[in-house]
Amino acid sequence: MNKDNPPASTGDPRTYLAMERTFLAWVRTGVALMGFGFVVARFGLFLRELAIEKLTPRDPHASFSLPVGITLIAIGVIVTLVAAIRHHRYIRALDRGEFRRAFDTGFAFIVAGLLSLVGLAVAIYLAVLL
Repeated sequence: MNKDNPPASTGDPRTYLAMERTFLAWVRTGVALMGFGFVVARFGLFLRELAIEKLTPRDPHASFSLPVGITLIAIGVIVTLVAAIRHHRYIRALDRGEFRRAFDTGFAFIVAGLLSLVGLAVAIYLAVLL
């Protein structure tokens, strides 16, 4: 036991419960991304149905929502899987008293970057469309 890396309080259940809450927050984020991706993917179908009903020519940009929706669903699946792996790794690290070395924030930055890119693509698409 050294001063630079004090062991985590492995006997304190609050630490484990905090890790559980963090894991569940990531799972909720993944489920929300998958749900939002489904809504975005179905929006293109809604636009096509609306165009058929009004007997107007099909908008060539209406198919943009399907790849964006699928991308959001895929990001949601990845977030959920990586959250489960990280949670398992963190609990093992807490049990060994090595939590500080196991914890990193890279995953959160990757998810934020991917979502920013998807948001930027949708914003550019909407700016060009309107």
